[in-house]
Amino acid sequence: MDDMAAAPAGLDVGPHVEAMRRDGYTIIEDFLSPAQIEAVRTGLHPFLGHYRGRNDFEGHKTERVYTLVARAKVFQDVAEEPRLMAILGQFLQPRFLLTASQAICIYPGETAQRLHTDDSFYPIPRPRPAISITVIVAVDPFTEQNGATVIVPGSHRWSNEQLTAMQEARLAGRPVPEVDEGARPAVMAAGAALVMLGTLLHGGGANRSDAPRLAFTNQYCEPWVRTQENFFLAIPKEMVREYSPRVRELLGYDTRLNSFMGMVTASTPAKALEPGWVPPVVRQAAQGD
Repeated sequence: MDDMAAAPAGLDVGPHVEAMRRDGYTIIEDFLSPAQIEAVRTGLHPFLGHYRGRNDFEGHKTERVYTLVARAKVFQDVAEEPRLMAILGQFLQPRFLLTASQAICIYPGETAQRLHTDDSFYPIPRPRPAISITVIVAVDPFTEQNGATVIVPGSHRWSNEQLTAMQEARLAGRPVPEVDEGARPAVMAAGAALVMLGTLLHGGGANRSDAPRLAFTNQYCEPWVRTQENFFLAIPKEMVREYSPRVRELLGYDTRLNSFMGMVTASTPAKALEPGWVPPVVRQAAQGD
């Protein structure tokens, strides 16, 4: 893990780290400035209003826009936000990756999403350290009425057996005291960011208001696991060349942690960003070698 001394000036990492270890989450109240909120809205505007979820989990009245880091410069900036990098560095190994980057707009009438954890597709028994960390940024204020994310503090320590028992009880309509009494909406102002361990139970809330609730989420994972989004295919190399070194690293164009993980014919994938680069095997085949 990175040293706490690496935290940028003005951010006391300690309380955030302590809260995440104790409760499974923390909130950065001033994550976005008003200008950044407006830039987020502007960047998302061309892509919203076209789609809805395909099932109850995605939400039939919920819209998602994927691969945000390729949609507008503001999403590249917030993906490598220094305060966030300092916090994540206390839980994930160096060279951690961006695994997902998407906007989520919950429209009026949407029902509550079932509670879940974001790193459940990594089949390693619980309780265990989180393999991923989720950041949910409020573009609109999060309220109890408009679908604020519901969280269950302390559930990041639950075992597989506890999670299974909770899910079975929910399906059977039986009470689950740990959830019924412990779940709470993450109420926060526009521009705030909820940072939670991938092992924490949470879910989108029901939108009982008369207006959409817009947010976006970046998820980060350990450098040794497969990411949710395949950014190598989703983002043209011409765009990636213009990104900062840190964002390129978050997308996986770096093998300094382990030169064999993510390599391209025994070389760093960063070489693939060089103009005119062709994989050696393709070049040799074309030459008839």
